[in-house]
Amino acid sequence: MPTVTKKRYFELLRQSYKGAAAARVVGVSTSCGSLWFLDAGGMLVPDPGPVSPRFLTQDDRIAIADGVQAKQSVKQIAAAIGKTFQSVYREIKRNSKPDGRYQPWWAHNQALLRRKRPNTERIRASRPLRALVREKLSDKWSPRQISRFLQRTYPAQRDMRACPETIYRALFAGLLGRKPGKLRTGRTRRKPHRRGVPHLNKIKNMTLLAQRPLEVNERRTLGHWEGDLIIGRGQGSAIGTLVERVTRYIRLIHLPHGWKAPQVRNTLITQTADFPEALRQSLTWDQGREMTLHEDIAALTGFWIYFCDPHSPWQRGTNENANGLLRQYFPKGSDLSPHTARDLRQVAQELNRRPRLVLGDRTPVEAMRTGARPRPGN
Repeated sequence: MPTVTKKRYFELLRQSYKGAAAARVVGVSTSCGSLWFLDAGGMLVPDPGPVSPRFLTQDDRIAIADGVQAKQSVKQIAAAIGKTFQSVYREIKRNSKPDGRYQPWWAHNQALLRRKRPNTERIRASRPLRALVREKLSDKWSPRQISRFLQRTYPAQRDMRACPETIYRALFAGLLGRKPGKLRTGRTRRKPHRRGVPHLNKIKNMTLLAQRPLEVNERRTLGHWEGDLIIGRGQGSAIGTLVERVTRYIRLIHLPHGWKAPQVRNTLITQTADFPEALRQSLTWDQGREMTLHEDIAALTGFWIYFCDPHSPWQRGTNENANGLLRQYFPKGSDLSPHTARDLRQVAQELNRRPRLVLGDRTPVEAMRTGARPRPGN
């Protein structure tokens, strides 16, 4: 039977036609229409229409079924309906019948059933949960940290637990107050990261990362740091950041007189003078011009200084992660010069007292005090 005939039959059923009347209109027997209805799952969910262009419609699913029957490839089917082949692949895998057949009306019913959300959002329904999540967000905890905290604190109370995505959705829906300033990143949506263009090496006598001892990669010995600069508006100000690889302990370097090589050298020497000798093992930096005088720094601090390859921020990923956390305090494009050394100490103290998953939910302060190692696999 032509697909258009079946389509018209199900359209009439959704318009409240009786099965026999719909069968007469399309020109088939009542028993034939009944078999179609049973093959579609024995029910028809009201279709309010697509809520977004990214959702598949009934016509899309009919086209997918026709393509599957004609043994077309997933990419050919996707091109015909204007969707990605990943969407078509997921649709066929998710909404096929138990016997493996892809039946478009069955598939559309299943999709409509999943789209219905009869339950009230957990954060909307629970005032104590909402208040607790709002409190932790105000303390600049991430949704993942909040979710783990709820799981540990309320193991037997499901109404007091929420996954990270639930917290994000509640935040963006306005259930937790105004969005700006609630997430510590300051963002209201996820943004893709783009890579730039590597620059030529202009620093003499560098020791590249490939020459760093392999034991540093194992993160078992304290005293190996990663460093970088956070640059302010118009490149007129900067803050130095140091992160210890094992404990994720952060030290911020105040640069009140600029961030050229002589200033960076002088401040690194003076502001790391209180480090115990055991914590002065190595320092990994990118190939920024501020480290031109790295030999002076190494001689006067005791650090072995290693440089990443050009445009390879993942080679000091611990520091990149820390810089992302710091952007909640020092947004991109802002002037960093008003921040005093006392301000930087307060920010570092707050971050060092925040629990980290990689440390088994201990804080960097606790890890530095006990010499605790990260859990295996993190």
